[in-house]
Amino acid sequence: MKEKVFQDMESSMEKAIGAYEKELSRLRTGRASPALLEGIRVDYYGTPTPINQTASINIPESRLIVIQPWDKGTIEAIQKAIQKANLGLSPSNDGTVIRISIPPLTEDRRKELGKLAKKMAEECKIAIRNVRREANDSLKKLEKDKKISEDDHHRATDEVQKSTNEKIAQVDQIMEAKQKEILET
Repeated sequence: MKEKVFQDMESSMEKAIGAYEKELSRLRTGRASPALLEGIRVDYYGTPTPINQTASINIPESRLIVIQPWDKGTIEAIQKAIQKANLGLSPSNDGTVIRISIPPLTEDRRKELGKLAKKMAEECKIAIRNVRREANDSLKKLEKDKKISEDDHHRATDEVQKSTNEKIAQVDQIMEAKQKEILET
């Protein structure tokens, strides 16, 4: 029974960290990355479709994204979708491909992005702590229902705390790496 609690807890904590990493990948750092365009949906013949399913996305240089639509008729729709996404990017098209030049970040914008990364890390830590609370509640219920002993309950809550501390340290490492990336020129 308590193994199931640990499996669920580990799985939920890993999902929280995965979601945090995905959110961080969408932060613009002054470098071109296909992750910047994730989540953008293009009106593809009346159906909202992810941009990566309507075109190929390439990074020929560190500050340039080139989008080549598979259907030339969708070039305008892709350009509009990127502009609507409010990413601070200005796409230009030459009739066959869309080019997005990534401007260097200003010092103020770097600090702002650093704060945003920190805020997102704190939200992830809160999610991890909520998972810890749920695991501890499940263990208490198991003890109350006499499915585990009091000693087992104490050992298990110690393990839950140890795992929580490890996951929070992992989030801190991810955040520090992202802040370092943001502050690079």
